[in-house]
Amino acid sequence: MSKILIIDDEKAIRRSIREILEFEKYLVEEAEDGEQGLEMALKNNYDVVLSDIKMPKLDGIELLQKLIDAKVESSLIIMSGHGNIETAVDAVKKGAYDYLAKPIDLNRLLVSIRNALQKTELVYETKTLKKKIAKSIDMIGDSDAIKKVKEIIEKVAPTDARVLVTGSNGSGKELVAKWIHEKSNRAAGPLIEVNCAAIPADLIESELFGHEKGSFTSAVAQRKGKFELAEGGTIFLDEIGDMSLSAQAKVLRALQENKITRVGGDKEIKVNVRVIAATNKDLKKEIEKENFREDLFHRLSVIPIHVPALDERKEDIPLLVEHFLSILNNEMGSNKTISKAAVAALQKRNWPGNIREFRNVIERLIILGDKEITETDVQKHGV
Repeated sequence: MSKILIIDDEKAIRRSIREILEFEKYLVEEAEDGEQGLEMALKNNYDVVLSDIKMPKLDGIELLQKLIDAKVESSLIIMSGHGNIETAVDAVKKGAYDYLAKPIDLNRLLVSIRNALQKTELVYETKTLKKKIAKSIDMIGDSDAIKKVKEIIEKVAPTDARVLVTGSNGSGKELVAKWIHEKSNRAAGPLIEVNCAAIPADLIESELFGHEKGSFTSAVAQRKGKFELAEGGTIFLDEIGDMSLSAQAKVLRALQENKITRVGGDKEIKVNVRVIAATNKDLKKEIEKENFREDLFHRLSVIPIHVPALDERKEDIPLLVEHFLSILNNEMGSNKTISKAAVAALQKRNWPGNIREFRNVIERLIILGDKEITETDVQKHGV
């Protein structure tokens, strides 16, 4: 049941609003002035706070500011019989959800509260989703190798420095890129991922920079590219070592000038994006083979991060087992455990597929293993 707090120094108004809201099945509490209302709002988790503007001790605008400063998630609706349009605009600019003039129109009040409750619910769902995402992209491990990666991420994330992530397939390069974005000042913006190896060479430029209508046979409409879609956020160029030389030249220009031009167009478009690139190739060798531009390499690798292979940090395997066992048990509705001998057997194995292969093996053991996964299960099903 949704909880609403009414703050007003006039008892009759509080009572009349309370009766209406309780009739609508809301849980309602009252405060007779701003100070009492602030104390209650800070202690309790109200979905909506309905507050008068002119009150003794603390007025509604001051209350609004204090609730914002305290990061209270309740939606605040301001009421006033003394206000005007300037007061309403000021209140909404400061963060109030809505403004109602007295005498209160009851239908308007109920509509405003319903909309405010939807907004509060969306805020809650967004925060819950972000927590789930943050948990899903957590970097698991206490080895020296992974600690070094984490330390670099903590230092570089708050900056706009470009990062080049290297490492073998399945080692977690994408995870590093996501972690950098989530910890950056651009976290509220988009993270746009581009797998350069999966896009045909003749389409990569259109994918990155967009195209104008009629620029080629299938260009039936104007389309924004990934750089424009990442505005204000981060673009992650995965497997950049597979990018064509012509596309590399355009990416270099975008990095140098913070401008792009759509395929078939001549208008320069300013872009504000952070670039993180990743590859499993040795780009210095690719430069020697003339498959990769040296000037682009230096532009991308302001901060190089090498992600260690799982075989280089086997001491992290017990933590990874616990992590994936928890996630996969939850996904599959199971309650499997694993013996110490089975964990030790997993540590003795080689992992050419790295974390991706490791997760698949844990999933297989949960499906095919006994209630407690044993060393025998690992030997039987872990290959």
